[in-house]
Amino acid sequence: MIDLTAPLHVGGVKLRNRVFLAPMSGVSDLPFRQLAWQAGAGMVVSEMVASAELCTRERGNLLRLKGDGLGTHVVQIAGREAKWMAEAARIAEGEGAHIIDINMGCPAKKVTGGLSGSALMRDLDHALTLIEATVAAVSSPVTLKMRLGWDDSTINAPELAARAEHAGIQMVTVHGRTRCQFYEGKADWHAIRAVKEAVSVPVVANGDVLNPDDAASILDASGADAVMVGRGSYGQPWLPGTIAQGLRHGTSDVIADYAVAHYEAMLTHYGEPTGIRHARKHLGWYLEMHGVDISTVERGSIMTENNPRQVARRLHAALCRTNAANMKRVA
Repeated sequence: MIDLTAPLHVGGVKLRNRVFLAPMSGVSDLPFRQLAWQAGAGMVVSEMVASAELCTRERGNLLRLKGDGLGTHVVQIAGREAKWMAEAARIAEGEGAHIIDINMGCPAKKVTGGLSGSALMRDLDHALTLIEATVAAVSSPVTLKMRLGWDDSTINAPELAARAEHAGIQMVTVHGRTRCQFYEGKADWHAIRAVKEAVSVPVVANGDVLNPDDAASILDASGADAVMVGRGSYGQPWLPGTIAQGLRHGTSDVIADYAVAHYEAMLTHYGEPTGIRHARKHLGWYLEMHGVDISTVERGSIMTENNPRQVARRLHAALCRTNAANMKRVA
């Protein structure tokens, strides 16, 4: 059995443990990654950054490159043209990225419609040109995230992984679904084993990991070297660290403190008007995950309030109150 607390080397970069936070568009921004890192995640990955758009140096894209407070800074890039992938990798490395991750797994139609993300698994020759250009552009390790294939009739992740390793990729992450599955059904953890058997670089297993038991099961089924947590971290960015280190963030006051710290960090990161808007989905997840006794009216008042001080006060009070009540019932 893999020791999740053991470090893992990716090229010359030492990851402190083997439970990672997945790149998630609109979710894994810097405040979210900072909380996950502080809670003990072994690696946290930025939101996907479109390579051509990054090269325009537009402020919103540059914000995704920030890695303040992260011991290991990983930036994920996506695209369909080798020249932009190479340039984006150079920009990310120049902004302090220790590892560059290539996205060939995103199933979103707006991404695959532009022949990026998991659409690249339909043309492995072209995918390799992007990998080769990215690896050649930087001295930092380059990693790859993919799905099992485009659909059930084209399970080609083992082939892509082997070719990617030959081209210089130093770690591979596999989400145990095809693109056509999106996030439906159950991830096929056993299918990831074929990728592990096809390469000698570390393999990370991803998909439906919600707790320590899931992490143990996916590693046993796949034979992978590490595990990545994605949607399970909604409303609980500490989850990868909890799985890796056995940390405890279950008391109501600690959860409330985390939620408020996250909210305030988002306001600082984006500026108040934008931060208030971006934070609302996270507030919803915190309230859904940890405030089940909150009334619809109270939830709505927290979600729509525009005064940050009022939001922080009401959020903290609601989470402390409802979790304390839940703990009493359990006891």
